[in-house]
Amino acid sequence: MSIAIIGSGALGSNLARAFAKKGISAAIATRRGPESLTALINEVGPSIKAVTVAEAASADIVIVAVRFEDLGTALGHLPAWNNRIVIDGTNAVAFLEPGSPETQDPTNPLAAYGIKAIDLGDKQSSEVFSTFVPGARVVKAFNHLDVAALVEPELSGGQRVLFYSGDDAAAKTEVRTLIENTGFFPVDLGSLAVGGQLAGLPFGALSAINFVKI
Repeated sequence: MSIAIIGSGALGSNLARAFAKKGISAAIATRRGPESLTALINEVGPSIKAVTVAEAASADIVIVAVRFEDLGTALGHLPAWNNRIVIDGTNAVAFLEPGSPETQDPTNPLAAYGIKAIDLGDKQSSEVFSTFVPGARVVKAFNHLDVAALVEPELSGGQRVLFYSGDDAAAKTEVRTLIENTGFFPVDLGSLAVGGQLAGLPFGALSAINFVKI
């Protein structure tokens, strides 16, 4: 199945590096255009190619690796998803401007990390995410670890654990295979409503925990 990444920030670029290390062919796109990805493509090699966002969105498996607050801009004008698999790699956090008063906000327990939680009311983050990709089969994955860990799936003689969740069994099987091919040990957390909440940053019970399968 063809694989593409939308977003070339820390998550998207490290996923490209992780796929390239295992010889997995994938495309990557950013709204700044393919030319802006020249340095990354030169670094990772020929298994990763730069494409437009529209081209990336036509892949069989599309990984969305943009900031949660940019979902509308990144996905709002794309064509129908037609039951393709979309991996939600986002977390419902906003990034604070370095040095701004918000980074010293005593009411924000995440201020020291340069982020704040986005208030979604009574909705789960993947429930909100799904509204931006109508008709897609959404699987939550690649979001619970520090992005730097994605380029080192093997650790201490074992495999890092990557959680995934979703409501479509066939889609989850494809994502599980991708996780395995990237060198990680996949663990199914169930539905989006359950697993997405458990693994989602910043307050998920399993978020940011680095498990290793020995």
